[in-house]
Amino acid sequence: MLLVPASLPFPLSPAAVYGREGPWVLEIGVGDGRFLVELARAHPGWNLLGAEVAPASVSRALRRLRREGVGQARLYLGDGRFALRNLAGRRSLARVYVNFPDPWPKQKHHERRLLRRPFFELLSTRLQDGGELLFTTDHEEYFHFAIGEARASGLFAVTTAPPPPETLRTKYARKWLDQSKPIFHARFAKTAEAEADFPPLRRYPVPHALMQGTPPPASEFTKLVATDAGVNVVLLEAWQAAAGMVVLARVEEEELTQEVLLEVRPSSKGVYVGLRPNCNPLVTAGVKRAVGLLVDWLEKRGLQAAQRSY
Repeated sequence: MLLVPASLPFPLSPAAVYGREGPWVLEIGVGDGRFLVELARAHPGWNLLGAEVAPASVSRALRRLRREGVGQARLYLGDGRFALRNLAGRRSLARVYVNFPDPWPKQKHHERRLLRRPFFELLSTRLQDGGELLFTTDHEEYFHFAIGEARASGLFAVTTAPPPPETLRTKYARKWLDQSKPIFHARFAKTAEAEADFPPLRRYPVPHALMQGTPPPASEFTKLVATDAGVNVVLLEAWQAAAGMVVLARVEEEELTQEVLLEVRPSSKGVYVGLRPNCNPLVTAGVKRAVGLLVDWLEKRGLQAAQRSY
């Protein structure tokens, strides 16, 4: 039930993932999964995909879906915008739900909000003709902000109405209702499609290098940072392993954050530098850059690169 992008093609084939045809519906921000359960009960013919950035929430949602016997749902641990762009193909989604997203209330944080014009432009290419986004929030300013962004895109017709009953049974809806807070709801129906192309994130072969020389001990390693072209790579720490050195890298790019294990170890052809076995990241430009950054550090300590495959 948990999708691992590194082992999947982009975009996904819903028929292959679910083993059946049916309307494909995405919820961004599944929380503990109770809304997905509501959708599954109300619409047994729908194929459901839930995206959530919090690992603990995904764990709770998985347990709930299994406990409730929901077999038509899949979960993705990560940013909903990444799922929308990479997992969903063009005109593949019938509907998208966004319930009580983080409003990022401070003016300086508005660029972090999900429902901005760039999101609506991407969404228009992933929704089927006649598809729609259903948005529910307790934050009135964000509610009007999202409506303004959708109308500015020129791609959606907006209507407001009371939230549907199933939305009011979610965790946050119950919390706000108990506090007598008003809840706002809007439907964004697709009327046109953005001209811009939004291709999935490019993937690469597994990066590695072969070097000559003697690797330094892990105790000499200090944090390294490289930022360029929308990619941020941090080599956080290193520790000695039986066969060499292991390095923890954090890679941030295009709504995707990954923690990756790299290794430096002897091989029959010299010193291997690359991904650690059983580390199965989505191999992106950022992962390639992480390997290159580690090779650069080793070169400064006297090793020579005999082969670069990144």
